[in-house]
Amino acid sequence: MKFRGKIVDIGCIQHFTKVVGTVSKLIKTCILRITPDKVYFILSEQAVNGGIQIWCELPQGNFFDEFAMDGLSAEANEIYLELTPENLLRAMKTAQTAKWVKIKLTKKHSPCLTVEVDLPTIGSHQRLVTHDIPVHVVPRRHWHDFDEPEMPQFDVSIAMPPIKLLRNVVDKMKNLSNTMVLSANQNGEMTLSVETDMVSISTHFQDLHNPTWRRDVENATQRSQQDRSERDFSEAKIDIRRFAQFLSGQQVNPTRVICNIVDKRIVHIFMMHEDVSLQYFMPAISS
Repeated sequence: MKFRGKIVDIGCIQHFTKVVGTVSKLIKTCILRITPDKVYFILSEQAVNGGIQIWCELPQGNFFDEFAMDGLSAEANEIYLELTPENLLRAMKTAQTAKWVKIKLTKKHSPCLTVEVDLPTIGSHQRLVTHDIPVHVVPRRHWHDFDEPEMPQFDVSIAMPPIKLLRNVVDKMKNLSNTMVLSANQNGEMTLSVETDMVSISTHFQDLHNPTWRRDVENATQRSQQDRSERDFSEAKIDIRRFAQFLSGQQVNPTRVICNIVDKRIVHIFMMHEDVSLQYFMPAISS
């Protein structure tokens, strides 16, 4: 297996650093999946651990000026590496004024993701900084554990309010309870609420956009059978600290953040930027 990529544009270097920074805020270890067209950061927890799933997708052509890889075989031209994103972030932070950054798969005493950073100098001498990040090569027999999660058959899809506003609300609520009920309907309304023996607090948002998905047409009959009106709320009780962690970790300034709710089962957050998409799956907590 071989992998080598080079980023020259300073804007792309900084943007890639922000993506890695967002991922590192959410998870301690992840899978870096490399294909000829895209790079992915993946987490797929087991249900016993809370079942959080993350799927972050980057088209390599929007970041890398040079990109070459040879996967496990011609039939399986992919590479799966387990790594600590915080280590990659530390390396990328040294490259914020770099002339270029090279990222390649190497084998020192063990497999490493080697990051080479060419820093500017006053004279003609080159100042090269090298970081060796330990990685674990995931065997092919385990690749299926990291398939893209299926889009859930959601009951409600709604555009979320600005991340900064949500973060301020949730940061206050998390001091009162470990769980929060997130509810929304197809009439542009969303509610965040916490309830304890001592207090009950709700924050209401109105006039939000309800996106139209192609699957809406396919599921129109199913929804009519369920007799759900636009004003009917779907809800999920979630871990408020996990949700706060997701909100505080965002560094890429997404253009749209969509929240899909499967009633009492799962919250699926779909964050979109110009060249990055991130899906975050939170299972509902049983009452």
